[in-house]
Amino acid sequence: MGNCKILVIDDESRMRKLVRDFLSKKGYDVLEASNGEEAMDIFYSDKEIGLLILDVMMPKMDGWEVCREVRKTSKVPIIMLTAKADERDELLGFELGVDEYVTKPFSPKILVARVEAILRRSNMGNNDGIITVGDIRMDKNAHEVFVGDKPIELSFKEFELLAYFIENQGIALSRERILNNVWNYDYFGDARTIDTHVKKLRNKMGEQGKYIKTIWGMGYKFEVTNE
Repeated sequence: MGNCKILVIDDESRMRKLVRDFLSKKGYDVLEASNGEEAMDIFYSDKEIGLLILDVMMPKMDGWEVCREVRKTSKVPIIMLTAKADERDELLGFELGVDEYVTKPFSPKILVARVEAILRRSNMGNNDGIITVGDIRMDKNAHEVFVGDKPIELSFKEFELLAYFIENQGIALSRERILNNVWNYDYFGDARTIDTHVKKLRNKMGEQGKYIKTIWGMGYKFEVTNE
C-alpha cells in the first residue's frame, strides 16, 4: 500500500512532522502544506496525490473551504483532522465529501491504520469488487461471500457489516461508529443490534468467525489470525 502520495495540510509544523514521519516509515510519499491556499496550489500542480490529511482550523483558507474546492474536481480520499468532537462538524464534513474523521489528539498509528483502510476501500474498484482476506472471499458486485470454497448466505446488513469490518481490518471500531457507517446517521435503534448481527455473522462464518474480535466496553475489531 506504500508509494501512494499523501498531502498533509496543517498549520502546525510539529503536527505535520509527526504525521509525515509515521507515514514515511510505511513507504508513503508525503507532501506538506501549512495553509489551505498552499495546499490548493500543490494539489492542482501534482496530479498524483492519492489522499489528503486535512486540518479544519487553518489561516487564509480553512479545511472546509479546501474540501469544497477539492470536491469540485476530484474524489480523492480526505481525512479531516479536528481539535473537537462536534457532531455538527462531522455531519458537515461528510456532506462535503470527507471520508474519515480523526479527533486531536490522536495516535499516529491509528491515523496510519485509517489511511490504509481508506486506500483499501478506494482501490477496490480495481479488482471488480472482489476482496480476499484470510480464508474469506467477498464479491461486492455479486453480493456473495465464500469461506474457503463454501458460499455463505448473509442478509443485506450482515453483508454490509462484514464488508465494513474487512475494509477497516486492524482498527478498533466502536458500536457508535459501526452504527453510523453501516446503519447510517438516521438510525436511532439500540446499539445492541450490532451485537446480534455480529453473533449471527460469526456463526455463519464458522471457524473464521474468530476474525471478529470483541473489544470489551467498546466494540469490535476485525483481525485475521492463525490462532
